[in-house]
Amino acid sequence: MFDDFMVNTWIAATLVAGVAGVVGFFVVIRGASFAAHALPLSAFPGAAAANLLGIDPLVGLLAFSGFGVAGISQLGRRGRRDVATALSLVMLLGLGALFLSWTTEYFQAVYALLFGEVLGVGAADLGPVAALSVLSIALIVALFRPLLLNSVSPELGETIGVSARWMEVLFLSVVALATAMALPVVGALLVFSLMVGPASAARSLTSRPLHALFLSVGISMITVWAAIALSYSSDWPVGFFVGTIGVVSYALGCLCAHRGKFHHMGFAGNQIPTPGAWAAARDSD
Repeated sequence: MFDDFMVNTWIAATLVAGVAGVVGFFVVIRGASFAAHALPLSAFPGAAAANLLGIDPLVGLLAFSGFGVAGISQLGRRGRRDVATALSLVMLLGLGALFLSWTTEYFQAVYALLFGEVLGVGAADLGPVAALSVLSIALIVALFRPLLLNSVSPELGETIGVSARWMEVLFLSVVALATAMALPVVGALLVFSLMVGPASAARSLTSRPLHALFLSVGISMITVWAAIALSYSSDWPVGFFVGTIGVVSYALGCLCAHRGKFHHMGFAGNQIPTPGAWAAARDSD
């Protein structure tokens, strides 16, 4: 499990889990789980197009992630965000199906794009993953306070100059960047699992923003580490363990909150705290 050929796997998975935990914190408190699900799936046609053209898959991922952000943000301005997200997803998935039908590596390409190749990460893959991880975290750090305020109370944010429209675009851009970084490693479906499961569990356990963010990262990393170890031992897919552990961690978090163990922290279960509660918790952090 700790042989030389597995070192790259552990490093890449840890980087992906860290970014997913940070970005997932905002995905959950903004109620943007559908967008977090749609962007990875809408990015995979980019890798299919890159494979077809014989270029670096990361280029295609970044390009189509940008298309997804543009579609969701622009269509969302003229209607409901969930409808805009669904329409963008349908269009890009259609393109992905078309691109994949033109390649001779149909099954392998689909499987790798949807479920990743975390056990086959090479040394050459670590550089781009690390660079995009640093960039994603840097953007979240730079946007932390305005993004947190906009997530909790967009109306209050507007009164002090935080544009809800720009925050939406910037946030979706960070999600897209994290997706492009993680998709070759863990796949479109597992990116979503890592962004939503651990962050939802963390939100159930504490109302303090920084505490919830770091707890989300910790749960995400433990999820990935445990999934790799169990997959290595059992020869079962990593994706099965990532999804299962994510659901179990959320269920345990909700159970603890429901029993009142964490009620004194400001909220319980799957309730989103009030702007006042978040502000007080933020100030205390």
